Amino acid sequence: MPKALPLMIQGTSSDAGKSAIATAFCRIFAQAGHKTAPFKSQNMALNSYVTIDGKEIGRAQGVQAEAAGVLATTDMNPILIKPTRDSESQIVVNGEPYGNMKAMAYRTEFYDQGLRIISESYARLSESYDRIVIEGAGSPAEINLNDRELVNMRVARLTNAPVILVADIERGGVFASLVGTLQLLEPQDRERVIGVVINRFRGDLTLLQSGLDWFEEYTGKPVLGVVPFIPDLWIDAEDSLILHRYQGQRETPRDIDIAVIRYPRISNFTDVDPFFVEPDCRMRFVSRLEELGDPDLIVLPGSKNTLEDLQFLRETGLAERIHELHSGGKTYVVGLCGGYQMLGQSIHDPDGVESPLREMAGLGLIPMVTTMEPRKTTVLSRGTARFAGHLLELEGYEIHMGQSVYTENDAPFIQLADRTDGYCTQERKLIGTYFHGLFHNDEFRTQLLNAIRQQKGLSPIMDRPSFVALREQGYDLLGDTVRKHVNIEAIEEQMRLYQEKEVHAG
Repeated sequence: MPKALPLMIQGTSSDAGKSAIATAFCRIFAQAGHKTAPFKSQNMALNSYVTIDGKEIGRAQGVQAEAAGVLATTDMNPILIKPTRDSESQIVVNGEPYGNMKAMAYRTEFYDQGLRIISESYARLSESYDRIVIEGAGSPAEINLNDRELVNMRVARLTNAPVILVADIERGGVFASLVGTLQLLEPQDRERVIGVVINRFRGDLTLLQSGLDWFEEYTGKPVLGVVPFIPDLWIDAEDSLILHRYQGQRETPRDIDIAVIRYPRISNFTDVDPFFVEPDCRMRFVSRLEELGDPDLIVLPGSKNTLEDLQFLRETGLAERIHELHSGGKTYVVGLCGGYQMLGQSIHDPDGVESPLREMAGLGLIPMVTTMEPRKTTVLSRGTARFAGHLLELEGYEIHMGQSVYTENDAPFIQLADRTDGYCTQERKLIGTYFHGLFHNDEFRTQLLNAIRQQKGLSPIMDRPSFVALREQGYDLLGDTVRKHVNIEAIEEQMRLYQEKEVHAG
């Protein structure tokens, strides 16, 4: 059986747009009739995706699998690094926790094992798919790390993939970053780069043309395309580097004011993305007491280090203010995963699973005690919940280390087939749940926002956008835009040439 044709997307820096361009190629190849898989050998991110078999991978590869129309598997992201503290991370291998490691220990002790894991995962994908879109990480020109890296040119050599180098023109210095990256590559790796793509361009392309001509003459590398900035592209982001773009609504007046608490180890912050498409919602991320104000809704998102993020809430005064706002009766509070745990009476970590802190009092809004355990829950979940007089079907996913137990009569929020989840007060103004993706349920989001509107004396809005549909449209928009502005035929030709080189070499 012939091996899959690979294509690798690398960038001049983190957040250059590699994930988006890789997602676009997954869509483009799938629409052309090729069974396509994404692949990222090693991913560092706090936004996770749960596979159909209850394993954990980076969110970007889950999204790319969706764009390709295939089910995500752990082979698409065999190693996931989830930072828990400075210089320490949880290592997830083949979708399951492997252990916590310091950065130097990972580099010196895990390298050979990591390379084997990556090779085996790619080999399995290559036997099952026609095309594989490989995403790098950071920059391939990190000369202090390249002797033992597991995610950029080493993977390109391992898979014999041609490389496209992506640069973000919004950052400024796009030609310097491209030329500098190419010059710092080893000669054989520089040869592997078949061209570059300039991303997030705004304005008149004719003003850029002289620079493009100079670049091609100076480097001998073609500019394969200039991709314009795409506004309102609702595709899940991967890591917290993207959070600066979430500040756009900070000063926009809207009927409903939503404050999302941004603690240092925030995870799965894309849980709140659906509020961005709502016509009456102003959403802002808050990390200081003076920023909080009097919002209609406070969301405490997930955390990769719940105890230390809870300590952050206490030290900043946010914990006390959240308690005050809830007690005042006007502000709705929703805690998701780690945020749900923080709303309880206390959190205990006797084995140091996430933090050297062993216990801490919670916000005390839910009669619940949480104990961190080494065993990790990762599962796709489905259940029903009563809200605003409606019985709602809810879908989500769970990724958490702790187990929570009620100290008084429970008031579960979600009824699953074999258990209950979460907590909800009778008036529904305090909700806690382990369900990530809660707000992606369009009907629940509609009922929640309209309950807030009713409290404020505003008429309900029933015809709200479907975020699920918008995300699917986003995959099409991204694929169509890249297809229009990038030389796909030249890339396809290079992919075939690299495959022929491998066959002849064999």
